[in-house]
Amino acid sequence: MNPTLPLSLFKSAQRNLTGRIRRTPQMDIVLDTGKTVTAKLENLQISGSFKIRGALNTVLSLQSETLAKGLVTASGGNHGLGVATAGAMTGASTTIYLPRNTPALKVAKLKKIATNVIVDGDVWDDANNLALEDARKTGKTYVHPFADESVIAGQGTLSLEILQDNPDIDIMLVAIGGGGLISGVASAAKLIKPGIEIIGVEAVGAPTLKNSLDAGKLVALEKIDTKANTLAPRQSAQVNFDIISKNVDQIVLVSDEEMQASAHWLWQNCGLGLELSAAAAIAALRFGAFTPPKNKKVCAIICGSGPDGH
Repeated sequence: MNPTLPLSLFKSAQRNLTGRIRRTPQMDIVLDTGKTVTAKLENLQISGSFKIRGALNTVLSLQSETLAKGLVTASGGNHGLGVATAGAMTGASTTIYLPRNTPALKVAKLKKIATNVIVDGDVWDDANNLALEDARKTGKTYVHPFADESVIAGQGTLSLEILQDNPDIDIMLVAIGGGGLISGVASAAKLIKPGIEIIGVEAVGAPTLKNSLDAGKLVALEKIDTKANTLAPRQSAQVNFDIISKNVDQIVLVSDEEMQASAHWLWQNCGLGLELSAAAAIAALRFGAFTPPKNKKVCAIICGSGPDGH
């Protein structure tokens, strides 16, 4: 896939999704550092996170005979919920493979929506191998959580919304798991506003893309050591690495403790119920992993809901 995606791809995805998902609000938050940051509240999105954007954009591109064979994917939870919701919206059966580190609440939620939920493998990469094998054997369509053009285009609709509603944003902070969200957000944002700065945020215990950028090539982590399981594949994909190399200005790291404290702070001060990964961008600002210039307007993407701050 070409690491330079056209703006038309993101605008087409936005047309596909309009009226089917929520145009989530943006809210200004004054952090305890004194910095005011605009938060894009994807925790209020249907399915509970931004993942419905890429999943539904992909599923809507499929022919009816392909949909009839069903969908299959592997997920840390949120992408699975996105695919299961997209399947329910289009009448397609869905099989979701989850690693054993998936939170029990997400497993329970998925079992109410998906046709079939299978919990197996230590981390996402293991569950993903099982999903790929299922697709090979059954003819189901495999929906990749991050290394797919239509998924990246769907996630990039976030930038269109953010900059349409708030064109003065100078810097965006984006959590990174496999890299699908930041690939879409960074690509679309730079097409609309070339001078915008994109800061990725990874967990200290899963620096998949930071290690890859530092090495100048895609690398696989030997182990994962974070409770933020949606930020924790051992390896990204070449397409995401290429897009991120071209469009992301910096990647910073935050600890589980910093994400936990920030999720708690956001619950106590803003009434936002988030999972650890959704507090990553705010954690980077609160604990100094990234300090923006005082005159720059910052947007932090709050990527998913959950009970981790309660």
